[in-house]
Amino acid sequence: MTGIPAFLLALASTAASGGTATPIKKVVVIFQENVSFDHYFASYPVARNPPGEPAFHAAPGTPTVNGISGWLATHNPNSTQPFRLSRSQAATCDQDHDYTPEQQAMHGGLMDRFPEFTGAGSGCDQGQVMGWFDGNTVTALWNYAQNFAMSDNFFDTTFGPSTPGHLNLISGQTHGVNAFNQPLRDTDVAPGTGTVIGDPEGFYDDCQTAETVGLSGRNVGDLLNAKGVTWGWFQGGFSPTSRDARGKAVCELSHVGSDGKPQRDYVPHHEPFQYYASTSNPHHLPPTSVAMIGHTDQANHQYDLADFWTAASAGNLPAVCYLKAPAYLDGHAGYSDPLAEQRFLVDTINRLQKLPDWKEMAIFIAWDDSDGWYDHVMPPIVSRSNSSADALTGPSVPGSPPSGDCGVPAPGAYLGRCGYGQRLPFLVISPYARRNFVDHSVTDLTSILRLIEDNWDLGRIGDQSFDAQAGSLLGMFDFGLGNSNRRVLLDPSTGEPVGTRGATAASTAAPRH
Repeated sequence: MTGIPAFLLALASTAASGGTATPIKKVVVIFQENVSFDHYFASYPVARNPPGEPAFHAAPGTPTVNGISGWLATHNPNSTQPFRLSRSQAATCDQDHDYTPEQQAMHGGLMDRFPEFTGAGSGCDQGQVMGWFDGNTVTALWNYAQNFAMSDNFFDTTFGPSTPGHLNLISGQTHGVNAFNQPLRDTDVAPGTGTVIGDPEGFYDDCQTAETVGLSGRNVGDLLNAKGVTWGWFQGGFSPTSRDARGKAVCELSHVGSDGKPQRDYVPHHEPFQYYASTSNPHHLPPTSVAMIGHTDQANHQYDLADFWTAASAGNLPAVCYLKAPAYLDGHAGYSDPLAEQRFLVDTINRLQKLPDWKEMAIFIAWDDSDGWYDHVMPPIVSRSNSSADALTGPSVPGSPPSGDCGVPAPGAYLGRCGYGQRLPFLVISPYARRNFVDHSVTDLTSILRLIEDNWDLGRIGDQSFDAQAGSLLGMFDFGLGNSNRRVLLDPSTGEPVGTRGATAASTAAPRH
């Protein structure tokens, strides 16, 4: 029984549901780092289950995904065949995931140049880019997929690394550079375009460590403020460890990463609101009180991750929350790994499910970019660009300079925004999420933005933001469920279910595609 269709509820009077278009009153976006869909779900729902690794056995009738199988698994056109990475191989090298190499790896849709263009250097074999994990390593994510909803057709909005992904999440826009502190590098801003394609840091941030850019235009924070909706970005390491003689914040808290080296918790180019003057907290000031978390004060909606739990404990959870793990727990290859990421995700989601707010909450787990990891699906190109940084079409010869472009752009279109980019994992965890469900509709990072806009009637960003064309996430929900007691608690070390209500929901409910 599916209950009331989601799209009908979305069109219902907002007054009937307490100011939101759906029963969702709290949205929590957990934004992780650098994973392609195939890297985590290539063989879903089939795990190898070798001795010594947590076992995963899918519920009967579990839907399949568009993964790596058949001829693609054994006669892949890439120079290295796809292969399973074991749990003991969780710590990997960071791959090349810049805007241009990601396009070159796709080779005009042939998808056959990943080792040559996005394969890692720095002492790692280029073929590692073809590796994937299964449910014996990313066990928690596979168990969440069993009990809630996932997508196998969710894409990065544009090609490129972390900063474009973060900006698209909150604004659907990477164009509009209007401030910078150093000459702009071609790998950070596409030449002659004013569009961010690399990882410059936020201009309005004391804790910057490299070149910075500021952006014009609006983001979702501006829209939420205009409607009086509480919100916040909560990031590990945001609280300053000290201040210098001028009073500027210093963010030096660090932990040992999966590579055995110290890693600073706070990564400036993972904080997108610091690129906009209107939503920045340059000096990393704390909220003036617990009651003001989510409201506009000196913190300006930018907080340390600890502030999120302080607000939650006080019953003051903002309506829209973005959570960013400290770097060593964010899953970014090179300094973090899937097991460290799992600890963060499970600890966070277990705690969220125990809050009174859980009964009307939607948790989105998303990733900012693919890290260049192999994914076999050619994304739909909905935004064309022929800047000098684009190289999706034309020859793709290893060692040669970029050639080709990303199609003929529409008149007046902002360049340097070739997209969609690579396919990414995406999961919805909520009492209202469909159970053991795989969504195949085309969505992207700005689909999250669009859901928030529509749920609180915020309007659109405008100025060619991708939110205007984003696919809907509502098909991943069944608002007729209304089961506030439905929880799935997992073990953060193994990712396996612990004694909870709802842990066998996937096996008792008919799975749906």
